[in-house]
Parts: sequence; C-alpha cells; structure tokens
Amino acid sequence: MVKDIFIHPSANVSEKATIGDGTKIWINSQIRENSVLGKNCIVSKDTYIDINVTIGNNCKIQNGVSVYDGVTIEDDVFVGPSVTFTNDKVPRAFNSEWQITKTLVKLGASIGANATIVCGVLIGEYAMVAAGSVVTNDIEPFSLVMGNPARHYSFVDKLGNKVEEHPSGK
Repeated sequence: MVKDIFIHPSANVSEKATIGDGTKIWINSQIRENSVLGKNCIVSKDTYIDINVTIGNNCKIQNGVSVYDGVTIEDDVFVGPSVTFTNDKVPRAFNSEWQITKTLVKLGASIGANATIVCGVLIGEYAMVAAGSVVTNDIEPFSLVMGNPARHYSFVDKLGNKVEEHPSGK
C-alpha cells in the first residue's frame, strides 16, 4: 500500500521509525529509532527527532527544531523555527545515571520561533508560546505565554485570537 510519504534524499530516517501517511520530511532532517510521526505532518529542514518521540497527526515542525526523547506532541501542533525541547532537569556531562523528564504538548498548541521548552512541563490545548520564550512551568489551555520565564499574557481562542476571558468561560 502506497503511503504517500515524502523523504528528502538528504534526510536520515531510521527504518525503525513509524511515519504516517502524507508526511513530508525535508532536507537534512534526522528521525531516530522508535519515533512515531502521525499522518500529514511536515518536518522541515535541519530538524532532529530523537528516539522514542511521538508526534501526532497534522503537525508542523519547522526548520532547526530539536525534539528529544521524552517529548510527546499531540495532533495539530505547530512548532516554530529553532524551538528546542530539553529532557534532562539537571544536565551534567559526567552523570551517566541521568533520568529523562517527560514533556507533553497538547492538541492544537503553537510554539513560536526560538522558544525553549524546559522538560517536565505540560503545554495545554490550544495554548500559544510567544517567540523567544522560555517555558519552565505548565501552561493552561488557551493561554498565551511570553517571556523568560514564560508567563501568562492573555487568553486566546482556538484560532489564536486574543480574547478577554478563558474560552471555556472559566
């Protein structure tokens, strides 16, 4: 069965990765073992997807993004250029017994260019992270956060428009 998957010749995609129908993987990207990419995703150039990463359907992962083991990205998520996810709370080059700290990005969230997502956080449904932000804590659904550390700025609706109160009426 033809899966209509496009993998650029310069991309390095492990035979042990699972790639969904309609997904496109561009120039110089690497997809590691046991990673799962859903249907109709776009993985732009110079992107690194580590082992055991799960990315849902209809996601856009832009140029130069690093997604490390322990990260799960649900459906319809946008990850802007040069976003970096971490997976080690206390990184030390000499610690051979370090533990992966998991991160979850929920349905429909958007992460702006050059943001850093410190491991161990949950980014809520349809939340937005402004460009250049450093996320160190969980983000509420439909919240727009910005800064270093990222803090709540306003609420947004499902389309990303600023609204006065939480879209659920909370």
